[in-house]
Amino acid sequence: MTLRWSALGPDCVQQWAELTNLLATVDDTGEFYGPEDLAEELEAPGVEPAKDTWAVWDGADLVAYGQLRAATSLLDGRVKVHLGGGVHPDHRGRGIGRELMARMEHRAVAGAAERFPGAPTLLQTSGGQAGASVRPLLEHRGYAIARYFHEMERAFPGAAVLEPAAAVEPYRDELSEATRLAHNDAFSTHWGSTPRDEENWRDMMSSRTFRPNESFVHVAADGRVLAYVLCYQWMDGELYVGQVGTRQDSRGRGLARATLAACLRAAAEHGYRSADLGVDSVNPTGATALYESMGFEVTRTFATYTRVLDPAG
Repeated sequence: MTLRWSALGPDCVQQWAELTNLLATVDDTGEFYGPEDLAEELEAPGVEPAKDTWAVWDGADLVAYGQLRAATSLLDGRVKVHLGGGVHPDHRGRGIGRELMARMEHRAVAGAAERFPGAPTLLQTSGGQAGASVRPLLEHRGYAIARYFHEMERAFPGAAVLEPAAAVEPYRDELSEATRLAHNDAFSTHWGSTPRDEENWRDMMSSRTFRPNESFVHVAADGRVLAYVLCYQWMDGELYVGQVGTRQDSRGRGLARATLAACLRAAAEHGYRSADLGVDSVNPTGATALYESMGFEVTRTFATYTRVLDPAG
C-alpha cells in the first residue's frame, strides 16, 4: 500500500467532510460537518494548517486525517493540546493510525515548546464510546481515561418548557465581551477548561454555525452577563447547545435554567426537531440533573483520554 501524506487544505474540504461524516456514522460519534464548517477550522486563530493538520491519501482517496489545537494559556502548568482525527474503516489495522498519532504528538510537543518553553504537554483526545477501535491504540501509547462526557438530546415538541423564571434577553453582538468574561469565570473551576482569549472568542462567535436567535443571556444592572446559553447548528433541524454557564457568585438563583428555558422555547418555535449538548459526567455544578429536568436524555457516553509528555523526554 502506497500512501501519500499532506496537510489539509481548502482544496480537500469536500473529501474531508465526506470522511468525517462516514466516521460519524460508523463510529456513532454524531459529529457531522459540512465542507464550509471544516474550512473555518483551517482559519481558526493559532492554527497553522501546514504544521497542525494531516491528510493521508491512497491514490485520490482521503483515507485518514488528523488535526491538533493548542490552548492559548497553561492548564495547571501544562500546555493542553487536543488531538483529533480518524482512519477510514477499510484502512484500519494497517498502521496508519499509529503513524498519524506519532506525527501529531511530535508536532504537539514542538508547538507547545514554541509557546511555553519548558512546560510539559498535556495531550487530550477522544476515545469514543465503549469498545471503540481507537482505545487499544491510545492505551498502547500511554494514554489513559481521564474523564467521561455525556451527549444528551431533547426532542421537540417533547415535554413542555416553562416560562423563564428570571429575566433573560437574546444574545447580541454588544454583549460579546461581557459574555466572554462570564464564560471564563463560570468555567474557571471546570475540569480541563482554559480561559478563552479575545481572538478565539471572536472567532467562535463569528462562526457561520453560531445561532444568536436561539442564544440567551441574563444581564445584571451593572452590565455584567451573569448567565448565558450559546447555540450552534451543524445539521438541519438540530440545534447544538454549545455553552451553558453561570458566574460563580450568581449560582443558585435559577439563572442557567432561565436562559436554557428561553433557548428551548425559541428552538421549538423556530422549527428545530431536537436540541443536543455535551456535559461532563461528574460536573460539580449538577448540570446533568438540570438538563434531565428539562427533557434531555443521555444518548452516548464518550471517554476522554490524556497523556502528559515532558519536553525533556
